[in-house]
Amino acid sequence: MNQTITAPRGFKAAGAHVGIKKNKEDLTLILCEKEATVAGCFTRNVVKAAPVIYDQAILNGRNTVRGIVINSGNANACTGRQGYANTVAMARTFAELTGCSTDEILVCSTGVIGQQLPIDIVIDGIKQVFPTLNDDEQAGKNACLGIMTTDTIEKYAYEEITLSGKTVKLAGICKGSGMIHPNMATMLSFVTTDVNISSELLRKALSESVSDTYNMVSVDRDTSTNDSAVVLASGLAENKLIDSENEEYFAFLAALNKVNKKLAMYIARDGEGATKLIEVTVSGADTDYNARKIAKAVVSSNLFKAAMFGADANWGRALCAMGYSGASFDPSKVRLEFSSKRGHITVYDTQPIVFDENEASEIISERKICVTISLDSSMSAGKDSGGFSAVAWGCDLTYDYVRINGDYRS
Repeated sequence: MNQTITAPRGFKAAGAHVGIKKNKEDLTLILCEKEATVAGCFTRNVVKAAPVIYDQAILNGRNTVRGIVINSGNANACTGRQGYANTVAMARTFAELTGCSTDEILVCSTGVIGQQLPIDIVIDGIKQVFPTLNDDEQAGKNACLGIMTTDTIEKYAYEEITLSGKTVKLAGICKGSGMIHPNMATMLSFVTTDVNISSELLRKALSESVSDTYNMVSVDRDTSTNDSAVVLASGLAENKLIDSENEEYFAFLAALNKVNKKLAMYIARDGEGATKLIEVTVSGADTDYNARKIAKAVVSSNLFKAAMFGADANWGRALCAMGYSGASFDPSKVRLEFSSKRGHITVYDTQPIVFDENEASEIISERKICVTISLDSSMSAGKDSGGFSAVAWGCDLTYDYVRINGDYRS
């Protein structure tokens, strides 16, 4: 069963090596057979790559597009007027082949910052790859390969739901491994869906989903110049138009969250040099803001990440990160636990407690480690104190992270 971005009705894709990188796929095309309703979220870095500036201008002026052209191996960031002109040239080339206007094509890039694109190679590559556009599974897989940089795994997600008696499909691909931090990352995410939804509500759904998924991931505390998340909706599922925040809107939002959460976790798990996925859950906070700030601070702490790499249950590093997070909480009510498929252990409960260090080390030696932080220890006694919660994802900090980023351009 096809569960790639070509699965939703109306979409074709392609990916290939065209010569931007030495020998790996480096160009991806995504095309909708009709105008697709579009939503996008982009980096909050003040220094924005040319494609981000271009895409934001496009989406400020229109609610539909036909497709996206993506290159990897070159970020086209900090490249001035020439970089922007190259972005427009990429869009124009794809548009002319498609038979649409230039402003119906979005552009995304990822790779090394500060180098001009080999634009002649890119334009020739678009022309070369265009005839291979297809709606089969292999085309969707090729598209995923074309957006990868230091990723070690392909990242896919798929969901199906029923709306108005119609089957609605959502499929996503993403890339991301390094330069990853909340407020998005050197992350590109593309979701296709055949849902029939208004542009206003598609944008609202994406914004809400990004807040709970991609913006809760951190690998290395670096927010990229290129991060982009785009959703295209063809409407070909023929469900009743979603134009209000009704039950069907929330069903679609839940499905979109599942897709984006799965992709976000893949990014954290595939952090450069990572050996472990770390999931931090905070509960009992007095505001959503405080829950998020604490979860992000712990999952982003280099000292805590290094401790997880060494299977060292150094809970003090987590509490320290909570303290400098900027969030408001009462340290005298905190409870902290580690768990994995090997078991569960409480390591701090309003004050230091005695626990078995060897058992704790075994638990955090697994590939996935869950860190549970209760901000009101009464919850541990079975009393539901309510409050706000948040989940963040990250990875351990290893020797290989330095090795990979020490020779990234080579």
